[in-house]
Amino acid sequence: MFFDRPESGELAVLVHLELSAIDSPDDPREFEELALSAGADPVAFIFGQRATPDPKTFVGRGKLEEIRETVTKHDAALVIFDHTLSPSQERNIERELKCRVLDRTGLILDIFAQRARTHEGKLQVELAQLRHMSTRLVRGWTHLERQKGGIGLRGPGETQLETDRRLLRARIDSIEKRLDKVRRQRDQGRRARSRAEVATVSLVGYTNAGKSTLFNRITDADVYVQDQLFATLDPTMRRVDLPNVGAMILADTVGFVSHLPHRLVEAFRATLEEAANATLLLHVVDAAAENRLHLIEEVQTVLEEIGAADLPHLLVYNKLDLLADAEPRIDRDDQGVPRAVWLSAVTGAGCDLLVEAIAERLGEQMVSGAIVIPPQHARLRAQLFEGNAVQEENYRDNGDVELQVLLPRAELQRLMAPFREVSNPPQWLPEKPEDEPKPEDWEVD
Repeated sequence: MFFDRPESGELAVLVHLELSAIDSPDDPREFEELALSAGADPVAFIFGQRATPDPKTFVGRGKLEEIRETVTKHDAALVIFDHTLSPSQERNIERELKCRVLDRTGLILDIFAQRARTHEGKLQVELAQLRHMSTRLVRGWTHLERQKGGIGLRGPGETQLETDRRLLRARIDSIEKRLDKVRRQRDQGRRARSRAEVATVSLVGYTNAGKSTLFNRITDADVYVQDQLFATLDPTMRRVDLPNVGAMILADTVGFVSHLPHRLVEAFRATLEEAANATLLLHVVDAAAENRLHLIEEVQTVLEEIGAADLPHLLVYNKLDLLADAEPRIDRDDQGVPRAVWLSAVTGAGCDLLVEAIAERLGEQMVSGAIVIPPQHARLRAQLFEGNAVQEENYRDNGDVELQVLLPRAELQRLMAPFREVSNPPQWLPEKPEDEPKPEDWEVD
């Protein structure tokens, strides 16, 4: 865009190094899937080992020569590293190989650029790309570097770089302002759902764990589904009615990946906030993955980055159809609370158990009982019906109406608060002793 670089092609050489300084190395198979998801055609996969990366070219001279010979042999136009390269390392490797070099961050950015569908998603991708590009501008203008000192030897290179940096900063500022507007709009939507006491349940998990397939299965939606990494980029939300709980909003979010670039987390903060502000997280796990425990830890790391690590969550082990002799089930803790559900989103087996588990987890905040409403407070009756909280209605001989209700405790407190000091107020008759309110429960925030 802002600088000249070797043209990229689909024939790619993949490079993966095992670094002894890293305790848990990345899975090379995931790296290959990332390359395939970006549309690359891998012609060779080069492995190596080093204690630490070479500060100049990341790999040693011998490995760099091996890469060069492989590029020449296959006439490849692209070399992709399964690591984060510094701008100088990318520049030095490109100079040696005479072809386009891409690191893990650039690869993920390219996939995101292909997947973005909504205006918001495209803005977020562009912001991440511009921030990534801003550190690499210098190499686009090497043909103008004449700053050697002396009269008559100074050239326009630095002036052009400053112009491009200024253009980048202006574009980044413009996108950030527009994303701030999106963030405020999302905040308004969340506040509206909060006022209406509608729970939000967000699907989170490693990329390609089956979140969108599960989302479609539960909501009968038609979200794009594909067996590839980052098939879903733009968030989608649907309303779902749960038995004995009421309405909830189910949100499908972007998948996570190992070493998710920090600039992507920053750019997609408006989207990820849907997960950070959820009532309950459904952590979808590929049950058939050999390293599923490692993948769970990686997702937990990203959740910590966005401030969602301490939210209530329910593990959902998906792809049960790929496991032999596995049956759908709900795993519970010592108190009988659902902590994990085993299912297959493709076949639908166990999805009814997931709905049951969600209802139980959200139902922890629900209270049931009867409200006896005098005729002069009929507005309360209308509010309860508007909130779909009424299960049964009966009239008493004295004109009072008795409503059997099921609703969130916070909503009950909000509705009853205005009657604390009136004569002949509505009476709350809890079904369970623990639902008996304390005096401070009727305080209004």
